[in-house]
Amino acid sequence: MDTTAIHRRIESDIAQRILSGEWKPGHRLPTEGELMVQYGCARMTASKAMSGLATRGLVTRRRKAGTVVAQPPLHSAALVSIPDIRVEVEGRGMTYSHRLLARRVRDAEVDEMWLAADAAIIEVETLHLADGLPFGHERRLISLLVAPEAEEADFSDQPAGSWLLSRTPWTEAEHRIAAISVDRATAQALLLPLGAACLRLERKTWRDGMGVTWAWQTFPGDAYDLIARFSPTGA
Repeated sequence: MDTTAIHRRIESDIAQRILSGEWKPGHRLPTEGELMVQYGCARMTASKAMSGLATRGLVTRRRKAGTVVAQPPLHSAALVSIPDIRVEVEGRGMTYSHRLLARRVRDAEVDEMWLAADAAIIEVETLHLADGLPFGHERRLISLLVAPEAEEADFSDQPAGSWLLSRTPWTEAEHRIAAISVDRATAQALLLPLGAACLRLERKTWRDGMGVTWAWQTFPGDAYDLIARFSPTGA
């Protein structure tokens, strides 16, 4: 039996379904065991076909979630705007939802005093979902000095980022973007292997010189990229 021909056939059959639009982003692919039965092949052959699809960027293989059709990269001019994750997900024709993982009010630590001054802060941890699958993990600090109503806000109903954008205008922002190897807790939330490549966007915003929020948003490396257009300036 020519295993090379079989794994190429499996890869070709699945790729055709993805590229034709029959299988949409997020669609769960058959397991290796199911492919073994369907094509009468060994597990190694099925695994090789899946690896080929992953290398081509057509599928994403995640622990527990299995193998799914990959999302096309999300383009965002995040360097020059404050994007709302809900709006971006829905703009891709996907259903947005979120899960509030943690919420607490606490005193600010030393490196957070620019945000809190003499007031407390609220710390929120959120998992953003697209079509029910993990899309991004967010940890956010909010100044209760600038946004005191956040202490009573129901962030299980509306994510903190969307809530702030609609209620607390900002006048200055700072973005820091980095490629990271994801830590254990975030990997578990995003259903990724420990150390997987991710993009982390760190954002600080101010209103009239007073700190509003400090957020860290982490996205799987194959699901998000950043694009900005620039024009040359005079000397």
